[in-house]
Amino acid sequence: MSGLGWRSRKFWRKRLRRMRNAMASRFFDTRFGRRLLIENIGQRVVSITVDAGDHLMTFSPSDYVGRKVFRKGHFERENVDRLLAVLRERGLLRKEGTLLELGANIGTQTVYFALSGTYSHIISVEPDPRNFPLLETNIHQNRLEKKVTLVNCAAGEITGEIDFFLNANNHGKSSAIRQSPSDAKISVPVRPVADILSGAGLDQSDVALVWMDIEGYEPVACRSMVALMTRRVPLYMEFTPLFYGPEQTREFIESLSGFYEDCIVFFEDGEQDMKVRDLPRDIDQYDVLFLP
Repeated sequence: MSGLGWRSRKFWRKRLRRMRNAMASRFFDTRFGRRLLIENIGQRVVSITVDAGDHLMTFSPSDYVGRKVFRKGHFERENVDRLLAVLRERGLLRKEGTLLELGANIGTQTVYFALSGTYSHIISVEPDPRNFPLLETNIHQNRLEKKVTLVNCAAGEITGEIDFFLNANNHGKSSAIRQSPSDAKISVPVRPVADILSGAGLDQSDVALVWMDIEGYEPVACRSMVALMTRRVPLYMEFTPLFYGPEQTREFIESLSGFYEDCIVFFEDGEQDMKVRDLPRDIDQYDVLFLP
């Protein structure tokens, strides 16, 4: 083989490889390409970190939230922006106040709130032992340690432990009350909201907003923060009649209406002001902001 022929073949192989890699890069930078990549990445990859523009986010590629972040660059960031816009329009923002976040998951919303500069401090509570290390990583790598206090527990009525069911495919669907056949049952610590706040050196009067997404455990968590609700602190939650059932939905609405009179319900096609007592009971799930 002549040296010239060998060098020519080497040149063309290298050029074809570059063309192939360039085409693959363009493809995997599309929404469909990113989806194909993340869904077939394999179990050997336990975490991925992406640059999302104004922050970094580390996640498990096997989890629903992480796959969303990889495909879209964020996880429901528009919900945070929408809520802050509503609070701002209604004069309900307290920049010197604390945000209490129950159900922080891996810290997507935590980071979005922190970057908004809206609250002076954030208490982020997350019980899932798979999510909490990623939450710590995301707070640390975005240099938010001074702004965010992390608490590894559930929020409940008494101090102790509760059963917790780990959803295999969507860590955000793990729950203290709902169990799927494939879920693994573990025990996690639980603390009342007042203890969580005092443990962070805060008084309940410091709380300016409660954000809650805890997969059906909302009625229990609310019973642990009666003092906040008595003060009518703005309370935003994922409200899920599907999880509560008709009787508990009725009781929960009745309880909430004893503290709050007005609310804003966020539907997929818009938002609607209504009385708390009139909250829909026949819609599986929606977000609601209880107003002071």
